[in-house]
Amino acid sequence: MSRQVLIATLGTEPQVVTLALDLLQAKGYPIAEVIVVHTAGKVVAPALRRLSEEFARATWPRYRTVVVEGESGPIDDVSTEAHTAALLRTLYRVVLAEKRAGRLVHLSIAGGRKPMAVYGMVVAQLLFDENDRVWHLLSEGWQPGDERVMHVRPGDRVWLVPIPVLRWSNVSPVMTELAVRDDPWEAIQAQRAMRREEEFQRKREFVQRRLTLAEREVVRLVCLGLDNAAIARRLGKAEKTVANQLTSIYAKLHEWRGFREDVRVGRTVLVAEFATYFALEWR
Repeated sequence: MSRQVLIATLGTEPQVVTLALDLLQAKGYPIAEVIVVHTAGKVVAPALRRLSEEFARATWPRYRTVVVEGESGPIDDVSTEAHTAALLRTLYRVVLAEKRAGRLVHLSIAGGRKPMAVYGMVVAQLLFDENDRVWHLLSEGWQPGDERVMHVRPGDRVWLVPIPVLRWSNVSPVMTELAVRDDPWEAIQAQRAMRREEEFQRKREFVQRRLTLAEREVVRLVCLGLDNAAIARRLGKAEKTVANQLTSIYAKLHEWRGFREDVRVGRTVLVAEFATYFALEWR
């Protein structure tokens, strides 16, 4: 079995880490290491000290911390666009290192500011496989400022809830190539380029395999903005012939896209689908 690691975001409440660990262990997950990702602000320091005390136990998993760093060093808070970029890169690199080491990752996004949870989900979409998990901590009856309870006690109403992740590697097998990227922004740009190429190839297959040569030319001219009369003049055909060809094209497009029977496919849908394709194909 792969070694399992808990990566947890942290703000001012240290118990979000220890409670998540307790609940994961109660579910039977053998967590070998806990990695806490945090900012460098003074408000986080007490939480870090408390966690250091907790993880000093000999029986607990290995524990280490990773501070969010930007180009000029550690950041105190996630309050600017540059800070969020640094947060994404830090989370991405921490998770990527564990995945490259062959470990199963549990990502807890209960601690810290909301951008930590948001970018944690982005990283999970980019890098997780079907065995990794994202978790959020829910509790009943606890309010900020209450006495901290560091561990789950009998009767405590606290839950570790799994969050579904739409993994890019599941959407398209080619997305597994993203795991070789060291920078998340490069990975995201690569993902977009891959999706554009996949979409282009999908449309090319429709055009070349489902449309006749005559229908392809009609679609191309429609995408250039010509009406039926102009297309007929350009191709030396009767306007009714062009209309009949478009009726056939609309029916094929309707079937290919899997639209409901009550959805009408017409010129607007055709142009939306294929204007970019023909602009690229005929450039």
